[in-house]
Amino acid sequence: MSANDGGNTYLEKVVAQQAVLEDGLRSRRAAPPPPGAAPPPGPLAKRDRALGAAPAASPEHAEAGPVEVRVKGFWRWKNVLVPPNAFVVHTRRGRAEPLHIGLGVSFRFNPSTDSFLVVPGATQTILINAYCICSELQGVLVQGYVQWIIQDFATAYRKLDFGDAQDPMRVVNLQLREQAEAAIKDKVSSMGVRDVLSDKQPIIEELTARLRAVAEGEDHSDRGLGLRIVTVQIKEAVVSSSRLWENLQKPYRAEQGRIARLAELEAEEAVAQREMAAERVKETQRLEHERELAELRSRNEAQRFDTEAAEKQRRTRREHDDAREVAELETETTRHALRMERERHAEEAETGRLRIERDHELNRLRVEGELVIQETRARSQHETALLGLERDRARAAMDNEQTPAAIQARLIARLPDILERLPKPDELRTVTVNGADQTSLAGLLTQLAAVAGALRAAAGESPSATAGAPSATAGAPSVTGGAPPAGSGRAAR
Repeated sequence: MSANDGGNTYLEKVVAQQAVLEDGLRSRRAAPPPPGAAPPPGPLAKRDRALGAAPAASPEHAEAGPVEVRVKGFWRWKNVLVPPNAFVVHTRRGRAEPLHIGLGVSFRFNPSTDSFLVVPGATQTILINAYCICSELQGVLVQGYVQWIIQDFATAYRKLDFGDAQDPMRVVNLQLREQAEAAIKDKVSSMGVRDVLSDKQPIIEELTARLRAVAEGEDHSDRGLGLRIVTVQIKEAVVSSSRLWENLQKPYRAEQGRIARLAELEAEEAVAQREMAAERVKETQRLEHERELAELRSRNEAQRFDTEAAEKQRRTRREHDDAREVAELETETTRHALRMERERHAEEAETGRLRIERDHELNRLRVEGELVIQETRARSQHETALLGLERDRARAAMDNEQTPAAIQARLIARLPDILERLPKPDELRTVTVNGADQTSLAGLLTQLAAVAGALRAAAGESPSATAGAPSATAGAPSVTGGAPPAGSGRAAR
């Protein structure tokens, strides 16, 4: 924006753009120009130049208007064809209510008794240029637009003027524009310049509320115009005075100039510091390079000396290491031989010990086997003796349990066997047992004891004993010479 001869160039530019936009939004049809005449001004000129000469109007079309309504037929029998995006109301003479009303309704038409009105049903846009005075008594141009649409055509055609054949919406748009400009001026008069330029929302809210109250009615009552406000927007707010506009911009421009100058100074300072740093870095790199070269030379010489000394030391160490390894190998060989000898002796001793232990173990096992056999034999003999004793005890018990008659019968039965086993007697003695009851066991035992005593006595005498030996009588046995008679109670030897 710039000021020239005290005028506001920016304001003029904004007004010119608004005029061009308003001219482009006009939907009025202009009559085709005659041949050779200049094309009509405005946005329709480019279309006419592109299409060439417009064709002659068809007799079936009505006169030019914003809505293309076709009327077909002749005299009283005509048909009106309405586009689907246009509202139409059809009335007849003598009828209080219209015959047809609605969107895109076609009908039969009698020119002598009928009339109809066609209104566009599309959204309408109103451009607003409100020259306002704010609370600081400064002129401000507020530009905006309002979009509206017919909501209830039955109410709208009664309350609004759609009688202009070329532009049925012109009167309604003018009325709404005046309403909008009055609302904007009323709201801006209570606001400051800075508030108008920075925050347009209060103006939008106030304008929307007032237009909806007029067009739609308060609380959707029947006092509205049958219209609906689609949107309300504020496009631009420009101060009319160029000097005031420049003064309002000076603080911001000065602040931006200060920031720009400080940025330039900071940039120059940064460049200078960067150049100094680059120079310092360059000099430092040169000195560092020279120092690195010197260190590299000294390091190479030291490395060469170290290499020679290390090689000499390595060779000496290698000779001593070789000699030490040879000595260690010899020592290790001797130690290995001695270790093998010790291991052999240890193995021989271990083998002898194992052999002795094996022999000792065999002898121990043999002795243990003999002891076990003897123990088994002694246990067998002991058990055999015990069995014999048990048998004798059982026999004695059986003998003790026998009756005298049984014992006598057994003794008598065994007497022939006893006599057969006796030796041949050199002499004959007779033993007579008297005074004993031979029917009882006690008497029998007494007789046997007497016989046994006589036999012992006979055995103790010499063979030259004479027959004149005394003889026992009166209960003692008597022994006589001669052959013993069979079946008597005598004992002979």
